[in-house]
Order: sequence, then C-alpha cells, then structure tokens
Amino acid sequence: MPVLFKLLKLVAPNWKAMALATFFSFLTIASNIGLLAVSALLIARAALHPPILYLMPLIVGVRFFGISRAVFRYLERYISHKTTFGILKEIRVWFYSCLEPLAPAALSGYRRGELLSNLVNNVETLKHFYLRVLAPPATALVILMVTSAFLARFEIKLALTFFFFYVLAGIGTPILIKILISGVGQQLVKVTTALNAHLVDCIQGMTELTVFGHKERYEQETRKLGKKLVGLQGHEAGLTGLANTLTGLLANLTLWTFLVLAIPLVEKGELEGIYLAMLVLAAYSGFEAIYPLPLITKNLEESLAAGKNLIQITAIQPQVQENLAYPTCQLQEASLRIEGLSFRYDENEPWVLQNINLELLPGERLAIIGPSGAGKSTLINLLLRFWEYEKGKIYLGGYDLKSLPPELVRSYFSVVSQQTHLFNATVKENLLLAKPTATPEEIIAACQKAHLHDFIETLPRGYETYIGEKGLKLSGGQRQRLAIARALLKDAPFLILDEATNGLDAVTERELWQELAKITGGKTTLIITHRLTGLEKVDKILRLNEKGQIKENGPLSY
Repeated sequence: MPVLFKLLKLVAPNWKAMALATFFSFLTIASNIGLLAVSALLIARAALHPPILYLMPLIVGVRFFGISRAVFRYLERYISHKTTFGILKEIRVWFYSCLEPLAPAALSGYRRGELLSNLVNNVETLKHFYLRVLAPPATALVILMVTSAFLARFEIKLALTFFFFYVLAGIGTPILIKILISGVGQQLVKVTTALNAHLVDCIQGMTELTVFGHKERYEQETRKLGKKLVGLQGHEAGLTGLANTLTGLLANLTLWTFLVLAIPLVEKGELEGIYLAMLVLAAYSGFEAIYPLPLITKNLEESLAAGKNLIQITAIQPQVQENLAYPTCQLQEASLRIEGLSFRYDENEPWVLQNINLELLPGERLAIIGPSGAGKSTLINLLLRFWEYEKGKIYLGGYDLKSLPPELVRSYFSVVSQQTHLFNATVKENLLLAKPTATPEEIIAACQKAHLHDFIETLPRGYETYIGEKGLKLSGGQRQRLAIARALLKDAPFLILDEATNGLDAVTERELWQELAKITGGKTTLIITHRLTGLEKVDKILRLNEKGQIKENGPLSY
C-alpha cells in the first residue's frame, strides 16, 4: 500500500489532464454505443417505409456518431499519451534527482544493469499505471451508469440484466484472472531486471569473457533468463486471450439474454419492436469499456513491483547528508591538512585508514603510494565527500571539510581517476563536462597542455569526432590525455591524479609523467599511485601499508 500511495502521489499533479482524457475515453465509447444503437433504429424504422424526412434525424445521428467516435478517440489517445509521457518524464527526473546524491557510496551494492533497468524499464512499466490501471475503471463506471439509465427508460428488467452481466465481466473476470496470473507481474519485472543487468555485464565485459573462456557460460545464463522471460510472457499472453474470450462470452450472453427477455415484451406490446435491435446493440457495444479491466490486476502488480524497486533505491539515505545551514565561504588558499583521520566502510568491518596525518601547502605536489587495498582511493573519496568520516579532521583551505557543501568541495578538485569515464559523444562534449561554459580557445589550450591537440586535429571531424562508448575509439594513452585535458579545463585549485597512468606501457607512462610534471608545476597536486615511477619531482611522499597506516611521511628518497 505505501508503494501504491507513492505512485498516486507522483501522478496526482496531472489529475486534470487525466480527468480530461478519461472524459474523452467515455465520449469515444458512448459514440460507439450511439452509432450502433442509432444505426439499428434507423434500419428498423426504414423497414416500415416512412417518409424520408422521418429518417433524416437518424441519418444525421449515424453520421455524427461515426465522425465523433474517430475525433474523440484521437483526442483521448493524444491527451492520455501526452499525459503519460509527462508523468514518465517527471518520474525519471524524480528518480535521477534521488539517485544522484547516493552515488557512489550508497550504490556500491547495485550492478550497473540493475540501475539502468530501474531508470529505463521500471520507469517505462509505470506508464501502465495510468493508461491501464487508473483510467479504464473510471471509464467503465461512467459507461455502466449512463447505459443502465438509458436502458431503464425502456425496460427496468433489461437495465438490471445489463448491470448484472456488466458487473460480472468487470469484477468477476478480473478476479479470476488475478487468481490465475498471481505473481506473474512481479516475476516479469524481476526477470527483466535480472536479464538487463546480465546483458550489461556481458556487453561491458565481452573482451574479458572471451579472453578467459567464460563466453559460453554467460551465453547459457542469457538463454536461461531469456527462456524464463519468454515463458512468463507466453503465460501472460495466454491469460490475456482468456480474459478477452470471457469478456466476449459475457457480452454475447448479455445479447442473447436481452433477446430472450425483450421478444416476449414486444409480443405483449409492452415494448415497440423497432427498439429491440437498438437496445440489444446498445448493451452489447457497452462492453467495449470492459475489455481492459481483466488485466488491471496484472498491470497493477507490474506497476507496484516496478515502483517498489524504484522506491527501495530512493529510500536509501545518502552517506553524506546535505546541511541547509552551510556557511557562505570562499576558499582562500589551495591547502589541505588532515589530522588523525581513520575510516572504515562499516562498523563491523576493519579500518581502511588509520590515524592519517598530512599537510599539503599551496603549490606543493604530494604523492601517496602503497599497495592495492591500502586505502589510497578511499582517501580521495573522503576528500570529495563521497563518504563521511567519523574520526579525525580534514581542513580544506583552513575550513573544516564537513562545514562545506559537498558540491562546493567537489568544485575545488579536478580529478583524473584510474577509470575515467568517457561518454559516447564528441571529443568536445566530453571536455565540456568539466566546464560547460568553456570557449573554443580554452578547450584548445587545455588540450595543448595535455599534448592532445595535434592528435585531435588529425581526427576526421576534429573536436566534433565521436569517440565511442567509454572512448573505445581512442588508445589508452589518448583516453588518459583526454581525461587530463578535461581536468585542466576545469582549472580547480586542487589537481588529483589517481593512478593516472594505469594500464599504460612503460614508455608511454614515462612520457606522460614527464608531461604531467610540467603541467602540474605551481598547482597543488595530490598523486595517488602504487609505484615510484615518475615521482622524481614531487615535494613530499606518503607511504601507506596494507592496513591503511602511514609507513613513511617525508621528502622523496630513493
């Protein structure tokens, strides 16, 4: 129920548009009822060969209902889908706005494919919440009341008969389908999410899977999930056919019951014969509003399962809580001081960093080295306020780090990480991530400092060349140079190089370090690495051991 209330709250701001779409949906079905009823009455009257003028109102009515049905259907589809797309847009924005503060700390337990499936498939599933869960019952209820009132004007027995079969089809059939399809909606969402996550892992790790011989195992897992999904979809399609069959059966039973009840009334003179076909077809065509109802339970189940997945993620508390009472301050100098810092990811886990003390003055270059797992990258994440620390103090430009807004803190750092993400966009667009307002001259200057401009000029479209997913059209060295150019374009007070030469060959690594030594001159720089290569010109070095403790702190010595 909390999920249902949350979904209702998300769509509530669009209630006027939804009500208008429901109104046009009612007019569409009412026009269809009017078309069949008036057509039947026209034929019945025409059989008596009256003067043509007596038939003119009915002829006009047939034309009116025939045209109006198409017009109202178009308006209903246009408004309902426009409203639905607007609701989906708002849900995506809401979900992303909740997701962004959680990265990366609170999302470490999720696979990329799971997050992608939530952002795309689960949000897309919620389009059924309005189109196939909320709107159809409202339309069906109005049709029931209007059609029953119309039939009651001629014969109360016919109105009650219509009411009985209509309610049986609108409530009984959905209950039966719910019993038969119970759990299928949730399983569909679950299997779809698992398959999407699996496919994302396979695509991103395709090279590694091929090299290490695990391609067939992952293919088998893909087939298994795909077969399960197809089975669920087949079961769903079968029940959809059953639901339509049962609704059609009840509509036809209504038609025959009307004939059984109405023919004796005509014979007795209690009902004019020309109205017989009109009443029968009016009742029969009213069942058009019932056909979407049997699958409401399935669509509701899918919507609730998709909504639950979204809400479970958005309910996670960010590791770093925003404080609305942050003081207004401006960094006076690019200095960093850490006193007695200790950190662990969970209170039941061992300490990753223990009693870290260091000082980085403006313009200095400090290298932190140590084996993998020593906590080097963790220290960077703490500086960027991705995680919150409990013990110790970090001072940035003289301010306590916790007293500064996270976004402000991150604006002070330019980071070149060991796994720089490049988007499937142009070179220019990837650079503008650092500074959206950068001029072409600033972009070229940053690329020249990173010794990348000449290479870009050789590309087919220069800075407008697409570099592929994760920059796969570039070599490892070119991707790192692009990441460095992006960091330089931002021109923040602090520059962090986190394993910036990771994955490069020895010659390229040496050349890149020589260029970095020139680029970082005069800029407060923090270098994270596990090797001494290229650190000849740093001012200080800090060595960490496997337990995240300082082993050595001082000038570089060989």
